[in-house]
Amino acid sequence: MTDKTTNVEGTSVEEEDQSLTYGQKAVGLSFNPSGDPTVVKIKQLYAEIIDLVHELKDPVGLSDDGKKLYVDIVNDAHSLARSAQMMAVKAATWQA
Repeated sequence: MTDKTTNVEGTSVEEEDQSLTYGQKAVGLSFNPSGDPTVVKIKQLYAEIIDLVHELKDPVGLSDDGKKLYVDIVNDAHSLARSAQMMAVKAATWQA
């Protein structure tokens, strides 16, 4: 089954699948069975945050422990952003 989700600009996400950014892949931008534009917007915003963190340059001059800690911090930022995105989507689609 092919996903026909569109982004807020009206472009088919299916067309963009080949060029999705790291953040867009992380939030599952192309998965939106309801086609809800609010879900697309939420996912795009969190994808931008994840991409921004992903593109940070490793700090220069860190000790080995400092580098390991930095990697942990970046990984935590990615994980927490994905979790926040999922809760925001849940809030946007909540049906009691």
